[in-house]
Amino acid sequence: MKREEVRATIERIGILPSVRVNSRELANFAAETLYASGIPIVEITMTTPGALEIIDDLANRHADLAVGAGTVLDEETARRCIDAGARFITSPGFVPEVVGQAKRMDVVVLPGALTPTEVIAAWKAGSDFVKIFPTGHVGGVQYVRALKVPLPQIPLIATGGVNQLTASDFILAGATAIGVGGELLPKEALHLRQTDRIQELASRFLAMVRDARALREIYY
Repeated sequence: MKREEVRATIERIGILPSVRVNSRELANFAAETLYASGIPIVEITMTTPGALEIIDDLANRHADLAVGAGTVLDEETARRCIDAGARFITSPGFVPEVVGQAKRMDVVVLPGALTPTEVIAAWKAGSDFVKIFPTGHVGGVQYVRALKVPLPQIPLIATGGVNQLTASDFILAGATAIGVGGELLPKEALHLRQTDRIQELASRFLAMVRDARALREIYY
């Protein structure tokens, strides 16, 4: 997938699932289940054993899957992830070197940020999106809404504190997408290989994003 296609996929789906597990088998199960559920996006965190091999395998098997690398904290790791097939790079904070490496290799990058100063710095550095993390600890929906007032041009991804009760509100507050982990991929569902449960959750989150966007078009 080209950079423009990955960016468009994230914008269209509006959900950024994060896979942080303790085995390659669980990561592959999570990614494949999400893909089959209509979410062709998955972030494999660098804390997952064999993360680079997982990214390489998924990228080779699914040309239309936006597989990304998460918790990327330095330039060298970013390069290795992109060489393995990562189609986007993300981190919990703004690391200028990571953003720069992703830009040089023409890959979508979405660093984390929290304060307005960090958000602006990440955007001016050339980020495709800015991930607000952790939103749940600093005001949640109201915080994202407050950021969007002076910064409407910056596409924000709300991460941390996103669940079935708040997902729609984050989109209504102006988030381009939501980052979801355990609320979409419960540990029990992964370990017990509960495909139907994960697919049902995926369907719910997709519907929440779709319906909230429709409301936003009408009332905002």
